[in-house]
Amino acid sequence: MTETTMKPYEKELFGHPKGLFILFFTEMWERFSFYGMKALLIFYLTKYHLFSDIDGNLLIGSYAALVYAMPVVGGFIADKYLGFRKAIVFGGIMLVLGHAGMAYEGNAATQSLTGEIARDDFALQVFYLSLAFIILGVGFLKANISSLVGELYHEGDKRRDSGFTIFYMGINLGSFLATIICVWLGETYGWSYGFGAAGVGMFFGLITFISGRKYLLGKGESNAIEWLSKKTAGIKNEWLIYILSVLSTLLLWQMVQSHSVVQNLLIIAGSISFIYIVYYAVTQLDKIARERLIALTILIIFTIIFWALFEQAYTSMNLFADRILDRGNIAAGTFLSLNALFIILLAPVFAWLWLKLGKYNPNTAVKFSSALMLVGLGFGALVMGINASEMGKVAIFWIVITYFLHTCGELCLSPVGLSAVTKLSPIKIVGFMMGVWFLATASSEFIASLLANIASVDTANGTAPDLNLAKQSYLKLFEYLFYTGIGFGGILLILSPIIKKLMHGVDKELNH
Repeated sequence: MTETTMKPYEKELFGHPKGLFILFFTEMWERFSFYGMKALLIFYLTKYHLFSDIDGNLLIGSYAALVYAMPVVGGFIADKYLGFRKAIVFGGIMLVLGHAGMAYEGNAATQSLTGEIARDDFALQVFYLSLAFIILGVGFLKANISSLVGELYHEGDKRRDSGFTIFYMGINLGSFLATIICVWLGETYGWSYGFGAAGVGMFFGLITFISGRKYLLGKGESNAIEWLSKKTAGIKNEWLIYILSVLSTLLLWQMVQSHSVVQNLLIIAGSISFIYIVYYAVTQLDKIARERLIALTILIIFTIIFWALFEQAYTSMNLFADRILDRGNIAAGTFLSLNALFIILLAPVFAWLWLKLGKYNPNTAVKFSSALMLVGLGFGALVMGINASEMGKVAIFWIVITYFLHTCGELCLSPVGLSAVTKLSPIKIVGFMMGVWFLATASSEFIASLLANIASVDTANGTAPDLNLAKQSYLKLFEYLFYTGIGFGGILLILSPIIKKLMHGVDKELNH
């Protein structure tokens, strides 16, 4: 079709399909809502509902673990039945409902002189149910919107990589804006304003996606249209999927409150996955494919350690910024925006650097080990900051250094991670290994909350009364995380020649 006979919505924008920009803004608003809410969560729990640090951390760990595990289910349902577009719309509606519920805050908890805490239990149940809707919504939207970006380009289209780069900028832009706007509204005017702003963002995202349907050029539709319109028990199968999915929030509602259940499920799912990988490697694969799968499994184990350290941002580092940082009138959650800002600034630099290094471009295992060392060094900066502050509060400079180092670590690991899964997995289990990758991320979120509890501080009415006691708690945690990052980074560096050998040439593809 020539340029002149193209319909307006089939024309391109900046050399890319217009649909890419619909997905860019949808995902930008979805991430705006997700990160805006997550940035406020620990403060809302500890300051408004007077949760202890331990209970607040564990709740965030369970919520985040479920958020990362759910796309495995949502992706499967979209692939097999709904198609990406319908799954994204359904996920978006669930997210709008969840964020609307978050805006209801009820009464603040009170603490008596004897230390008893009275909480608004109804408001808390509304809050837990809202989290369940958000978990379900992210499950249907997150993996499927990325898959839809891929569908906009034909096999072998050279613009595909730059299309994904533009798309990921949307994620970071959403995160950057959210951690400034939602945090400021929540801390200044009230929690419901911060959570409400996140909900408005998601609503914008949903409207953008629905109104931009024609720009998707029929991509992302269901492969099972006949099956969807058939009826089971008098109800269309499509509606049956929606009804059962909404009913699953009742289960998620209970799970998000029960940390031991989430922990046990992660242990069981992780163990079964590991046993299956070993069984598959031994019985179904030739030597080269088996060794590639072993290399991937080792890398996945090390990524769990990386993200467990990196994700301190939303728990221990957020509380540290609130209680220990000499931050003037800057809201503590605002510092989270540094990660997104540094990604926007540094991603092009890293992309240029890997190209410039040419044949000296480090292999995947070395990049992963650098990521672990950098995240460890980030905590080393906070240790130095606490030690340099003597009896006073810690200067902002140190947390800026930490986020800079953590982001450099993320840029060493994250871009290579997902493509390593697709290229090292045997073709028949690529989908399963993608699920394992998400499960590993979910596990790291839960482990992050357990680590954050090393620095739990006794609070009165949501504040830490003794600055120096609190500083000692954070010093203990950050020292431990510093040694963990450097130690495991060192182990992986020693193993890197072996892992490179096990990859049988795939490493060159990943780091060309």
